[in-house]
Amino acid sequence: MQVSEGFEGKTASLKNLQGFDGKNPPDPKLIDSCVHCGFCLSTCPSYRVIGKEMDSPRGRIYLMDAINEGEIALNTASVQHFDSCLGCLACVTTCPSGVQYDKLISATRHQVERNYSRGLADRLIRQLIFSLFPNPNALRILLVPLLVYQRLGFSKFFRATGLLKNISSRLAAMESLLPEVTLKSFQDNLPDVIPARGEKRYRVGVVIGCVQRLFFSPVNEATVRVLTANGCEVVIPKSQGCCAALPEHQGQTEQAKALARRMIDSFEGTGVDYVIINAAGCGHTLKEYGHILEDDPEYREKAKQFAAKVRDAQEFLATVGLTAKLSPLASKSLSLVYQDACHLLHGQKISVQPRQLLQQIPGVKLKEPLDAAICCGSAGVYNMLQPDVAEELGRQKVRNLLNTGADLIASPNPGCSLQIQKHLELQGKDVAIMHPMELLDCSIRGEKLEV
Repeated sequence: MQVSEGFEGKTASLKNLQGFDGKNPPDPKLIDSCVHCGFCLSTCPSYRVIGKEMDSPRGRIYLMDAINEGEIALNTASVQHFDSCLGCLACVTTCPSGVQYDKLISATRHQVERNYSRGLADRLIRQLIFSLFPNPNALRILLVPLLVYQRLGFSKFFRATGLLKNISSRLAAMESLLPEVTLKSFQDNLPDVIPARGEKRYRVGVVIGCVQRLFFSPVNEATVRVLTANGCEVVIPKSQGCCAALPEHQGQTEQAKALARRMIDSFEGTGVDYVIINAAGCGHTLKEYGHILEDDPEYREKAKQFAAKVRDAQEFLATVGLTAKLSPLASKSLSLVYQDACHLLHGQKISVQPRQLLQQIPGVKLKEPLDAAICCGSAGVYNMLQPDVAEELGRQKVRNLLNTGADLIASPNPGCSLQIQKHLELQGKDVAIMHPMELLDCSIRGEKLEV
């Protein structure tokens, strides 16, 4: 009798554990497709650094299953393992069983943000990130104080002394990744419609991003010039905002949906054949709009139609072909190493196309780094939320890129570029980083690079 009562009491306590709610929990069928073979372990960056089973895709799937079954709680002990995932999707590429880990971790993160109460410091830093980075208008307001901060030498001071690390490793990570604010950051030189040069082949829309439009505006300008030089009329709706990548990847459900709706509305009625994006993480999210808004009866079909038009700039150009003449980038042969952004390589399965485009530039020699498919540690805002793991991955990535002996690094994602630039500086190396669209633009315009 006592044994029976004890068992019944244990069962009741398990049922009362805080777990996932009934709104789109990780799908048990997708969980069951994992045969726990371990192929994912060698390609998982967090497992490589941390070395614990629960910080691998296989381990996290065990946790998802256990929480679904009411065997363990959604608490600090379990959430830390979900937080340690970079969402790089290397395991999806590697898995021989076709486990859709991307859908599993996405569902889990939305559950975590709804059903787990984070500590005050964690809530504050996340609130700062999700109020600031997906909001280009808020970022623009900060440009002036950031310019003053950098010009007065505070950035160099904090980075040299490491004082911020004593206050908060996350704040120190955010500061160390801050790109240089220039006068171009304040400019918005792109008109609503830019005509094609020569015969018009396509009418395309361009997504200009959040951080990209302020800190990497030359990349957007280069992208537009390359598209127009290759027969594209370009449309840039000024009403567009954030693509929703950052909130979607971190489980901020309602913010992600609102931003996706706004993006769809901004391109509605423009009559574009394709929607072009030049940032890997943004492109992956734009192509997922059908999933993000699948429960929205008003936007469900609009989202599918929008996502069907989305193309990465390199994917698009490799498909339709370059018509503009390309010139050498240097007076001698130029060796490049292409950095695979995870959400381009693993998320969108785009790897060959960027290399094909770069190899069409006369005099370019393309080199391949060791562990090209391993994440650099940027992963959206991961390097701000999990700085210790990101630091090790950044060191490894830059070391592998440098070991190729390449003159220049081609990076198709702003987050990757900031992470790589940071670790180049930490290792005392001066190697230029350029977006592939900038390289194509220079080649089309006949500009020579100083490398």
